[in-house]
Amino acid sequence: MSNRPPSSDPAPSRPSWIARRRDQLAVALLVALGLIGTLAWWVAQGGLEGRLGEVEQAEAQTAAFQLDLNSADWPELAQLPGIGPVLAKRIVESRSAEGPFRAVEDLRRVRGIGPLTLQRIRPYLRPLPAK
Repeated sequence: MSNRPPSSDPAPSRPSWIARRRDQLAVALLVALGLIGTLAWWVAQGGLEGRLGEVEQAEAQTAAFQLDLNSADWPELAQLPGIGPVLAKRIVESRSAEGPFRAVEDLRRVRGIGPLTLQRIRPYLRPLPAK
């Protein structure tokens, strides 16, 4: 028997969130294997030689779209070259106030659209039906 008085505190235990030694060793081993694999892939890709990775470039593609002046909303109209949100809203307001456009040239009634702007956006506008 020992002469020490019995301790009321139990022996200190490690917190429950700390993994066991065996689990810590397994995680360390997996991390090491991942780093070794990454290093091997980097060397295989020419990392020691300083080569850049080869990237395939797709050919540039263009999207062709056409809008109907009498049904397009201002966000669609704002995508036209030379037409921003302010001018697009003016087009919609003109259409609401003065009626639908009968010809593409009717866009000239909108303040801010001149012959040059009209020529620039004409390829993006659907032909208006003849009435």
